[in-house]
Amino acid sequence: MQWSLVVLILMVQCCIFTCHLYEYHFIQDNMSWEEARSYCREHFTDLATVSNMRDMERMRNSSQTEGAWIGLQAKEGGNKPWRWSLPWVEYKESEALWENGEPNDRENCVKMDENDENDYRKWDDESCTEDNHFICYNETGQQKYFVIDEHELNWLQAQSYCREHHTDLVSGLEQINSTEFKNITKQFNNQDLWIGLFREVWSWSDGKNFSFRHWDPDSFEDEGDKDCAMTKTNEKWSPDICTKPKPFYCYDDKVILIKENKTWEEALDYCRAKHRDLVSITDSHQQRWVEKRAKMAVTEFVWLGMRYTCTLDLWFWVSDRLVCYDNWAPEDKMKGCDRATAMKRDGKWYERREGEFLNFICAL
Repeated sequence: MQWSLVVLILMVQCCIFTCHLYEYHFIQDNMSWEEARSYCREHFTDLATVSNMRDMERMRNSSQTEGAWIGLQAKEGGNKPWRWSLPWVEYKESEALWENGEPNDRENCVKMDENDENDYRKWDDESCTEDNHFICYNETGQQKYFVIDEHELNWLQAQSYCREHHTDLVSGLEQINSTEFKNITKQFNNQDLWIGLFREVWSWSDGKNFSFRHWDPDSFEDEGDKDCAMTKTNEKWSPDICTKPKPFYCYDDKVILIKENKTWEEALDYCRAKHRDLVSITDSHQQRWVEKRAKMAVTEFVWLGMRYTCTLDLWFWVSDRLVCYDNWAPEDKMKGCDRATAMKRDGKWYERREGEFLNFICAL
């Protein structure tokens, strides 16, 4: 069989193959939130962390029961960082476009103020319960941005509307600084507009900083000490009193960061002897999950399970998959056959010599 045909077959197999780097488990026993977290940490990894809508679907498929705890709990004091509604967009303080004197640390959602100079680049923190027009972002399609001005909604209602009809509330400087965005918002100069920036007053039990939230917009109307999150019958989330007994969702992690310095071959042997393999990344969702591990490494780079073959002149995963997804940094490529892939703490992939000594990430 010719090599070109072999490559084509492997590419087809690769692109229809999906693996998950963690699994959800539904536990029917009724426990308080703290008891549920202890159970999950003893038997699995932790209470369920949810990073996007795909996770929501996977978690729902693990059980038909609603009204169950997940691993989200209200913060008690301390730092409450700003997050973008789109899970993969990172907030950078150095790029913030706050009005003078903002944020004032009293409100938790953000709007773009009306401006007499047709400039929507200034932000103002606002109470999330206030009603405003808002801007949605559409990941697909020719038009990317939609100002919703036919009705005013509070921030959570606006987020739900955008996720139902588009992708999400507009998120990040790349979107806000785009020409299309500026042209569209100039038409609504005299209106305050919600954007997808909010202050993080909830945190995940396992410490991950995923910004994805799927709140029921009406779930915060009741008063009370409702500091733990649960799923609802409408497939959204609601806060509730943490001591109430409920079933719950755990997750079991399938990747682990090894903080030992090894060459690529040594890392591969270690993972196969003690776990499963060096980790493979086949889509952007897995990329974000592995990236969280890379940020905790001792070395600047961590080995991934991808290497270069001179025979076929291509990169491949040691899990016998070709590269359908990649996140290469823009840099000059290396020469020679002794090349493997490492992830930097920023999540970008780099070619490195296999003889370098780095931390690495194993699949369990």
